[in-house]
Amino acid sequence: MAKKKLKVKKSIRIVIIVLLILVLGVFALDFFDISSYFVKKKSEKKQVEVKVPREYEASVFMVGDALIHSCVYNDAKQSDGSYNFKPQIELIKEISSKYDLVYYNQETVLGGTELGLSNYPRFNSPYEVGDAFVDAGFNLVSLATNHTMDKNEQGVLNSVAYWKKQKGVVTSGQWSSYEEREKSVSSIYEINGIKYAFLSYTTWTNGLETPYGKDYLNNVYSDEKAAADIAKVKDKADIIIVAMHWGTEYSLGVDYSQDRIATFLSEQGVQLIIGAHPHVVEPVEYINDGKTFVIYSLGNLISDQEGNERLTGLMMTVKIKKKVDVDGKVTVTVEEPKAELTYTKSYYCKGFKVYPYSKLNTSLLSNYESLRNKYQGVVSQWYPELKWGLTGE
Repeated sequence: MAKKKLKVKKSIRIVIIVLLILVLGVFALDFFDISSYFVKKKSEKKQVEVKVPREYEASVFMVGDALIHSCVYNDAKQSDGSYNFKPQIELIKEISSKYDLVYYNQETVLGGTELGLSNYPRFNSPYEVGDAFVDAGFNLVSLATNHTMDKNEQGVLNSVAYWKKQKGVVTSGQWSSYEEREKSVSSIYEINGIKYAFLSYTTWTNGLETPYGKDYLNNVYSDEKAAADIAKVKDKADIIIVAMHWGTEYSLGVDYSQDRIATFLSEQGVQLIIGAHPHVVEPVEYINDGKTFVIYSLGNLISDQEGNERLTGLMMTVKIKKKVDVDGKVTVTVEEPKAELTYTKSYYCKGFKVYPYSKLNTSLLSNYESLRNKYQGVVSQWYPELKWGLTGE
């Protein structure tokens, strides 16, 4: 009897073990089915992920020289001894404040009143000039000019110290040390997903050489220097912008040196060249099979020079477009150039105001229509497709 019970118990154990094996097998099959289901779904998800091209865009607004003669700063002087230049460019602010990158050339050094304000031929301007342009949205400033050394080393050091305080403003062309210059020319900035580098050079010094061993004070151009600077940023930047102080004063045409330097810079990889120094407008064009857009001279934005040619300046806009294809290849182009002329109006050394030509009338400038036709012809002669009229996109 006892043996019979043991046999039954043994049989029951065997049945239980078999059942456990069967149950575990079922669970194992379910587990692998579930795992394979998620693996399959993950694989399917990967297959449906389609890479698409990405596009980025930044708008650029550019004007010419802030050439601050004594009449200009005396007109801006307030009763408390400070200076307010904002009313002089308020009509430009209506347009400039709507763009991403907003450029101008600070022709005269901002050495401040402590060094004594001065007029031609060796200028010095109040810091409040910069305040007005920053207020109008200008965030890209060229500082290398033939007047950089007008107040010697201290003038440059004061200027550099002033611009360092302006947050969000990128400058180039004046520095207080070689280390500072090296950091600046190697810097990459970003706007709307587009990485850019900004460099500024002058080919003119008015014979005012920088002190020995302090070439960083004014960035005087040479092919070798420019090539070395560009090489530092070429592989990191989507676009390289160079401001050039070059050409022949008061010439509406482009001289050989401008043409040669523009070609050289384009060959180094520069896509946008912004010219200054002639104090009058000059042509614009695409060069190097459309790789580089060149503005040979924007002329004066504000000054007290004589003659309609020198009181007429140029506002230019372009769009920088960056495309990244599905393979990661990046293409950057400068597109859709547009322009409008400006005019500086004053009344016997008072009431300075910069007008877009679209806001002029015969009471402000009797022959403005014929002048507009003339200078538009100068600017667009090499690029007839240029569009005229700005809306502040």
